Amino acid sequence: MNVINPATGDRIETYEDDDIGDAKEGLETSMDAYESWRTRPLRERELLLSNVADILGENTEKYAELMTREMGKPISQARGEIEKCEWLCNHYAEHADAYLGDDYHPSPAGSAAKTSYEPLGVVLAVMPWNFPFWQVFRFAAPYLTAGNVGILKHASNVPGCAKAIEEIFRDAGYPEGVFQSLLLPSSSVEDLLADDRVKAATLTGSGPAGRAIASTAGEHLKKTVLELGGSDPFVVLDDADLDDAAETGAWARNQNSGQSCIAAKRFIVHDDVYDEFVDRLVDEFDALTVGDPMDDDTDIGPQARVDLMEELHEQVEESVDAGATVEIGGEPLDREGPFYPPTILTDIPEGSPADTEELFGPVASVYRATDEEDAIETANDTEFGLGASIWTQDRDRGDRLAGRINAGCVYVNQLVKSDPRVPFGGVKESGYGRELSEIGIQEFVNRKTIWVE
Repeated sequence: MNVINPATGDRIETYEDDDIGDAKEGLETSMDAYESWRTRPLRERELLLSNVADILGENTEKYAELMTREMGKPISQARGEIEKCEWLCNHYAEHADAYLGDDYHPSPAGSAAKTSYEPLGVVLAVMPWNFPFWQVFRFAAPYLTAGNVGILKHASNVPGCAKAIEEIFRDAGYPEGVFQSLLLPSSSVEDLLADDRVKAATLTGSGPAGRAIASTAGEHLKKTVLELGGSDPFVVLDDADLDDAAETGAWARNQNSGQSCIAAKRFIVHDDVYDEFVDRLVDEFDALTVGDPMDDDTDIGPQARVDLMEELHEQVEESVDAGATVEIGGEPLDREGPFYPPTILTDIPEGSPADTEELFGPVASVYRATDEEDAIETANDTEFGLGASIWTQDRDRGDRLAGRINAGCVYVNQLVKSDPRVPFGGVKESGYGRELSEIGIQEFVNRKTIWVE
């Protein structure tokens, strides 16, 4: 694997690929590790996870720079990602015992009925490049602490991140085989998942990748959790604080250089405030700094690969050809690297890419809603259902309308985000299952009923 710095086009490292033979050997190592890991006291697993948090906290700059070099994330945001991983690990180190404790149920006098939570075994994780640390720790911290062991197949453009995470677990004191990172091609995933020693799989990625994983797992009756794409609505109602909504909306669309499943992608604005909001949103987009991702002042770095920027621009061009209006941006920047500017499209034609597809970059589609009912109908008019954001100064109104949006999470007067304390996941074409919170750590366990007379 040749790693190319997207900001410069320079090759920064070469890694030797693993193959299916290496994967089978890794599985054997995982199985050996699982036999002792699953019986290790939970408190010991929690303490090891605390060690992981400490390593992350002590090496934030090192890991942030690695992430920025490999996939172009602005360095300030890369630091934030490492800090969030540290928080996640500390959260499960503190709460795993409560999340996995036996649940007792009503039963006749003299008997006892309970549910215990036991690990499944080897979990295969197929993870994306856009949050190369956070996505991995989001599965690894809870699943390993629950007593499972993990094999990571990371995206091919972030092998350094994959190997660094493996090293973190090793340095924290985890036994050999509890967490392994294999530099495998995507073509090997099906064979690996079909192996009887793999008991479950989790994927964060595209719809086609999710379908492939679900199909193979279904054939072999294995549990999966899928977090797929999103085209999140950002609904601005007539009583919204427009300054707050525009400022937050610009960040919600452009964080991680727009390369986020939960980014605000479709801005649905009440007719009474539409013109004023669009003007403010344009100003906020225009104020963002596109530049060297190693510069602390950079808001938006390069897209992770040239082909991804080309695909994004093609979607923009097709939408404009169909009738969309470019309010700002809309053309790749004339500089080295796949840099795309913050872009706003209005007058979105029905059926155009900006209307129906996920635009995975700093491009916002803005819709005019005639009233509240039209806004909710437009928000739900998508095959995706990951997250949504509603802006109103009436909290009761926001709570009421949140219940009408078909999404895995809805945030009122906030951007959509993942948080260790609450469940995260989607519906419809955005996947199924949940990560984080007590639900996330219980996804890959055997909920065993034990009844004693």
